[in-house]
Amino acid sequence: MVAPTFDISKSSAAEATRANGEGLRYRLDVVAASAVDVVQSAGGWLYDRAMAGWEVTVLLPRGCDTRSLRILGVRAADLEPELAGLGEGSTSLAVSAEAFTADARVRAVVLESLDSRLTEVALWGDGWPLGVDRATTRAQHLLSGAARMFKGYALAAEGIPATTVGATEALLCDVGSGSDSELIRLD
Repeated sequence: MVAPTFDISKSSAAEATRANGEGLRYRLDVVAASAVDVVQSAGGWLYDRAMAGWEVTVLLPRGCDTRSLRILGVRAADLEPELAGLGEGSTSLAVSAEAFTADARVRAVVLESLDSRLTEVALWGDGWPLGVDRATTRAQHLLSGAARMFKGYALAAEGIPATTVGATEALLCDVGSGSDSELIRLD
């Protein structure tokens, strides 16, 4: 009689991850100053991406309440420890104007991503510098019915009464991002 065996080494675990497709997921890194900012400006888009199988991680300053983000099905993490690896290996990067203004390291990652064209970049908020404005175009995301519903729940969790969640969310996207993005260009 032969007993089946299996390898439990770290290298076999990595191979199994690649084999079952876990390592092949699209990744969206989001940087914002608060969960409220994320939910109000891009909550529906993030929900739709998460439900489409994307690995969505929102990086926030320490101490932010993340309940509303969990409602949207996205992972929240502390910005400081994750900042060094921001953008590495991600397919897409989304940043709020407030986070861009607050941290020079975030600015550097955004500007590098806009120059490289390897990462889709989405931005929201007002007050972007001229260099960023020239590298982006206005776009919108059409929210699914489920995204509208869950965004409403997330807004309520933040204490924001939302009688009606809009059908679209306005963003800025990099001019060089592919036409296969679900963001609808307005310019």
